Amino acid sequence: MKHDLVSPPKARPGDRIAVLSPSFAAAGAYPEIHEQAMRRLADLTGLVPVEYPTTRTVGASAQARAADINAAFADPRVRAILAVIGGEDQITVIPHLDAGLARADPKPFLGTSDNTNLHQWLWGLGIASFYGGSSQVHLGPGPAVDDIHARSLRAALLTGERLEITDPGESEDIGIDWADPRALQSFGEREPTKPWSWYGPRRTVTGPAWGGCLEVLQWTLTAGRFPFPPEVLRGGVLIIETSEELLPAREVGWIVRAMGERGLLGAIDAVLLARPPVSDHTRRPAAEQRTRLREQQRDTVVDVVNRYNPEAVVCVGVPFGHTRPQWILPHGGPITVDGVERRIVADYR
Repeated sequence: MKHDLVSPPKARPGDRIAVLSPSFAAAGAYPEIHEQAMRRLADLTGLVPVEYPTTRTVGASAQARAADINAAFADPRVRAILAVIGGEDQITVIPHLDAGLARADPKPFLGTSDNTNLHQWLWGLGIASFYGGSSQVHLGPGPAVDDIHARSLRAALLTGERLEITDPGESEDIGIDWADPRALQSFGEREPTKPWSWYGPRRTVTGPAWGGCLEVLQWTLTAGRFPFPPEVLRGGVLIIETSEELLPAREVGWIVRAMGERGLLGAIDAVLLARPPVSDHTRRPAAEQRTRLREQQRDTVVDVVNRYNPEAVVCVGVPFGHTRPQWILPHGGPITVDGVERRIVADYR
């Protein structure tokens, strides 16, 4: 069974980009970070950021947030949509969305974490999107926007080029608290990364990407919002990452195992597992323990995937999701996972 996806047309400099808060309105809670993000967004892309009534409204209802999403799709002057950040209740927004508006004028949508809900909604409508992008996390804080984020942001919104996904050599789990004025000029504590880990047969896979934040995928599947047989993912690339909730490896393994029982792991040809955050503002284990926590998640997921699909090519440690620097990846668009040359190339068409 084939699931055809439309790739929305790219924006052009001077076009409008809707900046929305489909989950938590961090733009309202921390406006200085948000305003710096909007300046950087305009400088990097040439697009004109446009805010909506709930972009800065902390505690807005699900219906009000959905109305902003619908309005962004309905406005022909808006040529792309960017989420401010994730959250934990976007699942309640989805029932209030107008599928006809999105189908009538598909637009590139960028978001991460809880925005997995919107990615899955769009995927179900046959619309490709881009997993990643959070103005409050990746554009606003720090001395500048990370190079890999800026490159993939422009590719997703404007150029549609193919980019090799590489490791930037450093990573942070969490930045400086946004209430601290230093967050405007300083990154969080970064540490050197280690080479990615590769598993499975030495073969090359090219297929459409599907996935998102693992915890949110669990919610989506539980809510019955992936009403498709596993075969729709045949030949695809599963992209999964875990959130700042810092799930123990065994719980991550349980979610992935359930996906295997659903038949999803058996359908895909490759898996990209992101480098996971293992610390937050209140919990920062010692360096050796942080390494061990990442290795435990890696080993658990690899073991489960191998149990359900030993022919899958698996790469672990890719910088997308909840760590920074972050690559934005296609969701529905093609990714090449080269298990021979140990390379990953994403197509941002």
